[in-house]
Amino acid sequence: MSREVARAAAQWLALLESGAATERDHAALQHWRDSHPQHEQTWQKAQSLRQRFSGLPKALAMASLDRPQPGRRALLKRALGVAALVPTAWLISRQLPIEVWRADLHTVTGERKRLPLADGSSLQLNTATAVDVDLAQRRITLVDGELALNVPGSTAMTVQTRYGELRVSQAQVCVRQLAAGCRVSVLKGAVQVRDLSGQLAILHAGQQAPLNASGLGAWVPFDVQQLGWRDGVLTAQNQLLGDFLRELERYRPGVLRWDSSLETLRVTGSFRLDDTDRILNLLASTLGLEVQARTRYWVTLRKALA
Repeated sequence: MSREVARAAAQWLALLESGAATERDHAALQHWRDSHPQHEQTWQKAQSLRQRFSGLPKALAMASLDRPQPGRRALLKRALGVAALVPTAWLISRQLPIEVWRADLHTVTGERKRLPLADGSSLQLNTATAVDVDLAQRRITLVDGELALNVPGSTAMTVQTRYGELRVSQAQVCVRQLAAGCRVSVLKGAVQVRDLSGQLAILHAGQQAPLNASGLGAWVPFDVQQLGWRDGVLTAQNQLLGDFLRELERYRPGVLRWDSSLETLRVTGSFRLDDTDRILNLLASTLGLEVQARTRYWVTLRKALA
């Protein structure tokens, strides 16, 4: 079950449990369930978890939302005890493959890390990312999420993904693992890419290409500002608001919703990711929107009333 599908199921479940779902929402949920077999499978698992925790008092179920998240390995050992305190939608959104829980390094939603490596290389992890690091074998495995790797030396470092591997030396690269493939962006130098069939290709600085089960796709030039997360910045240049908000969602725990009429509004600017509430307030003030916050984990954007 991919992170994106699990999160979508959690959001739908949270909406139903809020009591605010409209007939249109129910129809949209049914459309989502019917659109892909994995959606329906995940929804059934969500329903199963919902029933398992339906007997808990709501106050108890919500008790852990504001607590710091413990380490993954410790959490595995205490899973049974913790499960009794986690609200259903929150639990479902964290139903990740076991490899994510066991990863050597990870970030939670909204967190970013910069990690110097012993050989002088540097590794950055974006929000909700998990990696395994084997410096003896000079291998980094991207389990989930997005990383940026800078290898200044000539001794190559391998980045393993679900869809192939990259050899990085005297280069900088960003890799984002998506539900149906990876997006590889080369910032500096050249990176060798080997797909699942063993085919080799080279991507050069300024080139970005998809890597999936079918191999490496055609490269396109990209704007380095797309990778502003490395500096804690989310940048938009005349971007559709819907696309911007979908990207912003990656950095916010909980549910972020908006009216479909806002999709085609345009947004331009650079926004600090350290305070996503402030980003929403800035959007509201510049685009004439209203931010409705039921809780810190449930926010809806709508057009402001005249």
